[in-house]
Amino acid sequence: MVRKLKFHEQKLLKKVDFINWEVDNNLHEVKVLRRYHIERREDYTKYNKLSRNIRDVAQKIRDLDEKDGFRAQSTHRLLEKLYSIGLIPTRQNLSLTEKVSASAFCRRRLPSIMLKLRMAQNLKTAITFIEQGRILLTKLIIWDFNLLFFRNMEDFVTWVDSSKIKQHVLNYNDERDDFDLIA
Repeated sequence: MVRKLKFHEQKLLKKVDFINWEVDNNLHEVKVLRRYHIERREDYTKYNKLSRNIRDVAQKIRDLDEKDGFRAQSTHRLLEKLYSIGLIPTRQNLSLTEKVSASAFCRRRLPSIMLKLRMAQNLKTAITFIEQGRILLTKLIIWDFNLLFFRNMEDFVTWVDSSKIKQHVLNYNDERDDFDLIA
């Protein structure tokens, strides 16, 4: 139980909103944290800082002379890196870097990748599967759902061999081996 506030405390807290601070303007932040089920606010601030740094680097590249060979080379390298990470959809234009945000990093986390691969119906169940140790990356069981995945890593996310879900999927697709029935 919380004690009843005294008169002067009530008067001080009359205009305070603990959810939406005017100084921070964190309503968008709270929405992103809820949408992607991010538990630690530090992760979101890290993603936000990274996206801001990417936009700053892109702006510095844009400020260079258009005829400069270094500008073309650094533009190509930046776009290639962002595309391979999965933060931008294509490698066409430097203006795509303006759309890189903290949400783009959140979409590269393992639960979002599992939704994309249709391994789970929602983020909550995807996080549950990861915490239970049902997800395999190549030969390693993944327990941390905060991992960021590159585009080329998506193909290697599978179910653990002993998982009931994998057995149900194999039964449904008529791909289950008779040797697996013995084990």
